[in-house]
Amino acid sequence: MNLIIIGIIVLFVIIIFASAIRVVPEWERGLVLRLGRFVGIRGPGFVLLVPFIERMVKIDLRIVTLDVPSQEVITRDNVTVKVNAVAYFRVVNAEDAVIKIADYFNATSQIAQTTLRSVLGQSDLDEILSRREELNQKLQKIIDEQTDPWGIKVSIVEIKEVELPQEMKRAMAGQAEAERERRAKIIHAEGEFQASEKLAQAGSIIGKEPTTLQLRFLQTLTEIASEKNSTIIFPVPIDLFTPFMKLANRLGDTEEK
Repeated sequence: MNLIIIGIIVLFVIIIFASAIRVVPEWERGLVLRLGRFVGIRGPGFVLLVPFIERMVKIDLRIVTLDVPSQEVITRDNVTVKVNAVAYFRVVNAEDAVIKIADYFNATSQIAQTTLRSVLGQSDLDEILSRREELNQKLQKIIDEQTDPWGIKVSIVEIKEVELPQEMKRAMAGQAEAERERRAKIIHAEGEFQASEKLAQAGSIIGKEPTTLQLRFLQTLTEIASEKNSTIIFPVPIDLFTPFMKLANRLGDTEEK
């Protein structure tokens, strides 16, 4: 009988001793409550509590990734889009995160969703697509200000995806195609303009120096001569023979004399 009593007492002591010992990892902190009253933050490492009087709530201090669900947003120019985002935050004040808010993770998620709809609803669709970095910074600042009283620090907010309606996608694709065609026509027109300028300059030079035209004809004949697969009739200007005709006339006059 005595052995049974001793065994019960030893087991009771072990249970009490085990309930009084806590180990807090490096990335956590222990919020100690004594009879429901906050008495301090302990950890990391070995923590000894007063059995049945003190209890400890652990808080993770690592950065948490919050996936903000897709939100339907009506932009300032009345376009309905679906936008989702991701936020990174961590607990910087364990006391506030436990005492001032019941569920800081869910509360931060709700704040992120409402802020995402509010901020993007004040922006045009072009701003959402082209000025995403500015919107990310604005979202981070607003969410961080609202969660700061809870001991939460929001470090990064990123818009992940903007889902457009099908008719809007088709309209944007048509606009992009029209823009590409416009640029192609402008480039072609600029090429024609530059070519016409060069031709005008070449014509001016040929007009001043007729021999350049003769050289051009000779060059063309040389290029045609390299093609042996066909017969080509090429008109030769009479100007090419003028020097020879003058020389022949002078020789004829000389012989008559």
